Amino acid sequence: MFKNYFKIAVRQLRKQRMYSAVKIGGFALSIAACLLIALYIKDELSYDKNWTNADRIYRIIGEYNINGKMLSGAAWPAPMAKALKEDFPEVEKAGRFMDAPLFYGAGSNQLRKVDEEQNTFEQGFSYADQDMLDMLEIPMVYGDRAHALSEPNTMVISKSKADKYFPNQNPVGKVMILNNDVKNPYKIGGVINDFPATSHIHYDFLLTMTRHQLWDGEQTTWMASNYPTYVLLKPGADPVQFQNKLKLIMTKYYLPALRQNGNKEAETVLKNAKILIQPIADVHLYSANIDDRLDKGDIRFVWLFGAIAVFILVIACINFINLSTAKSANRAKEVGLRKVVGSHRSSLIKQFLTESLLYSVLSFVLGLLIAIILLPYFNTLAAKHLLIPWAAWWLLPLMITAAIIIGIVAGLYPSFYLSSFKPIQVLKGQVSKGSKNSLLRNGLVVFQFTTSIILIIGTIVIYNQTQYILNKKIGFDKDQVLLIQGTNTLEDKREAFKNELLKSSEIKTVSISDYLPIAGTKRDGNPFWKEGRTKEDPSVGGQKWQVDYDYLKTMGMHMIEGRYFSKDMASDSAAAVINNTMATKLGLKNPVGQRIENGWQKFTVIGVMEDFNFESMRQDVTPLCLVLGNYNSSIISVKISGADTKTAINYVSSVWKNFSPNQPFRYTFLDESFANMYADVQRTGSIFTSFAMLAVIIACLGLFALSAFMAEQRNKEIGIRKVLGASVSGITTMLSKDFVKLVLFSIVIASPVAWWAMSKWLQDFAYRISMSWWMIAAAALVAIVIALITISFQSIKAALMNPVKSLRSE
Repeated sequence: MFKNYFKIAVRQLRKQRMYSAVKIGGFALSIAACLLIALYIKDELSYDKNWTNADRIYRIIGEYNINGKMLSGAAWPAPMAKALKEDFPEVEKAGRFMDAPLFYGAGSNQLRKVDEEQNTFEQGFSYADQDMLDMLEIPMVYGDRAHALSEPNTMVISKSKADKYFPNQNPVGKVMILNNDVKNPYKIGGVINDFPATSHIHYDFLLTMTRHQLWDGEQTTWMASNYPTYVLLKPGADPVQFQNKLKLIMTKYYLPALRQNGNKEAETVLKNAKILIQPIADVHLYSANIDDRLDKGDIRFVWLFGAIAVFILVIACINFINLSTAKSANRAKEVGLRKVVGSHRSSLIKQFLTESLLYSVLSFVLGLLIAIILLPYFNTLAAKHLLIPWAAWWLLPLMITAAIIIGIVAGLYPSFYLSSFKPIQVLKGQVSKGSKNSLLRNGLVVFQFTTSIILIIGTIVIYNQTQYILNKKIGFDKDQVLLIQGTNTLEDKREAFKNELLKSSEIKTVSISDYLPIAGTKRDGNPFWKEGRTKEDPSVGGQKWQVDYDYLKTMGMHMIEGRYFSKDMASDSAAAVINNTMATKLGLKNPVGQRIENGWQKFTVIGVMEDFNFESMRQDVTPLCLVLGNYNSSIISVKISGADTKTAINYVSSVWKNFSPNQPFRYTFLDESFANMYADVQRTGSIFTSFAMLAVIIACLGLFALSAFMAEQRNKEIGIRKVLGASVSGITTMLSKDFVKLVLFSIVIASPVAWWAMSKWLQDFAYRISMSWWMIAAAALVAIVIALITISFQSIKAALMNPVKSLRSE
């Protein structure tokens, strides 16, 4: 019996080629989109679940309220890990990483083997405790994990880097030089497997923390937070009870230190602060509000992309249902004759479900091929390296099961609907309701276009927000600024290098500083007060950046009052230039000439500069203090004239080779680095655009086939109207207006939903565009134009048809 059902299904597919192509094509596109999104979601949800003890590893998080604003962070004082191990019996191990650029050796370095002269630039450096290796149980390729980082000046490298520098060798015991610092060579203590792609921890070089400190006393003070800290709880330990006990850290360590320092405001803040633990598997997706400098995902986007996948699949199913029910008149006689000769309704349902399953299986095969073709493009959009898991045992059964389920779900309503026709009515020619207006079919078309319009509005908003960020006046000039990397290896020759660059007419100014208004460069958070503070005076949290005399000119920043640093003023070594926000927060009405304190240091304010965004525009501008200094700077900024960029770069490169012949010349542009800060926003916009286009295409496929069928069903009416003098434009309008009404109704539904959703998304940005009526109008216009183009082809074709052909049988 099934063989007979299958033959009839194949015959129907061949007989209705256009409708079959729309059904299969729409299904295939939606299945390809769902498969790609499923790979993305699976990848996002798998982060940090590969660690042996992942269920017992937690990151320590701080949550505190400052002026009514809740803030969270993952950085802790150096002695935090030691305190956790000593004071809490639940803790089996506690360890730290440190990859902030503030630390010499963290982040990126120039690296070479001890017996070579040529340096290679490498990223992915971090300081790490021995306990981190033990806690994560990172597989070792060479060396003993238990002692890999236990000795001073040792480091652990990844297998990929071991293969790069020591191919086919065991590098344990080999010596490497960082930044030409031959006085402090690093011995390789072990080689680990590369960190998995699905881990929030990605390092190729782990440097020991033994004897490491940024300044004297840094490893014992509770007044400087620079270390992300993790704990491994003992088996059976209750995480909730452990988290509740962490209040002890505040009372035993933090508050006494603050009282000794006389910081009443911070003491008040910390009394209400919370120390929380975060499962390591939650770090990637549940840290959107945590300041941790990580490249991370967002569970909201996972849910959003999952919803988009479902909507796209539902739109394709709607096409199937619409076309199946719309062609009911064509199948009505078939159903009537089958029932007259003895067919049961159950047999007819099986027949129609078989057809649906055939369409579904063919769609899955085609959809898989489309997904394979589009995967490289999708990887580029999502910044991923996704692969279809061909070797996975579950892939084929999952695809077959999904094809069957989707085929049955999509074909269920048409099967019951078509099999319900009564033979007497059918054979009398009374069944034509499938070709007329259907409340269900119209509702499904509205749903399709409502979803498409929401995605179109989302795309417009995200695009405009991205352009606003990239083109907003940000308080400094990011154009034509060349950033030379790795200049710390020049050591005491940096000033000479700078002076040599200035000999070219293509070079305007040069500045030596690692503190730049882009993410990933040095930061130094500090509390500030007005001089003469009392214990009750609140502090102002801000940044202290070390810069040189040419920093302001190179970055194109502007002074509001006072002056910038001058080489002619010896007293400027103890001077500060602050931004307007710092002056406001400190309550300095006439800031120039006033004194401010920063811990043990005091500065005289000589100038106030205009605020500029030096962090993501998701945040407000924070207080900033510039002081003179360029200790061990690894970046030199060069402002070029722009008349001949290539000549300027070639000149800088030639000077670099003279000063550092054993180190490759590396540079970026400030505007490119600024744009990279918002790469996630741009990716979101690109993904939204792609899925919006896909949803519109699938919806239009159904609308195209549906309009063709409606024109076919009304061909006699069209013939009569033409004989009576109706014009082509009149007939086209008649056939189009019903569909346009549905699109207009979709716009009415979609507009408030999209407005609400995108307003919520924009709240993540401190600097954002405002939702405007024209965004809704533009999306509405796009939807109407697309619908009209889709419908008009069939409408005009029907209107131009010779009425003789349609009326010949009357």
